[in-house]
Amino acid sequence: MKRIAAFVAAMFLLTAGAWAQDGKGIYNKYSDHEEVSAVYISSSMFKLMGKIPDMELGEGSTMELGTIIKNLNSMYLLDCEDADLTKEIKSDVDRFIKKYEFEMLMEIKDKGEVVRIYTAGNEKTVTQFIMTASEYDGFTFICLDGTMSRADLEKAIAGMISEARVSFRH
Repeated sequence: MKRIAAFVAAMFLLTAGAWAQDGKGIYNKYSDHEEVSAVYISSSMFKLMGKIPDMELGEGSTMELGTIIKNLNSMYLLDCEDADLTKEIKSDVDRFIKKYEFEMLMEIKDKGEVVRIYTAGNEKTVTQFIMTASEYDGFTFICLDGTMSRADLEKAIAGMISEARVSFRH
């Protein structure tokens, strides 16, 4: 009987550990730490935000955020500058990204800071969007869950990159 109880307890711990390896699980694991700034946005809030007008990017271009935002289910954001806790969060995020075979869309390296953007889904839709930013002993994790059109997301990202180039040149 003790072996069965130990086996059930071990299975529960393994299942709980696997559950902690998604955006919500990572958020729940670290959001109450004093060294962590955390933000959660629900689907209800995204529906309200989905009514916002398109953003003007300058030079006659706009970014259509409403079509993306209204289809989001949740957003989880963690920001930490504690070196030890940062390593732990980053390790959990890396396992999450590998487990679900996210595709890296972009990586930016500049003066010790590394920003990476990942997506999961298929050729038509994106079901998860992750952005990480590492800088010295700090780490930021943003996870968006929902069903976003890949074409709409690519258009928004292209608009952001285009605007960044314009800002960077000036």
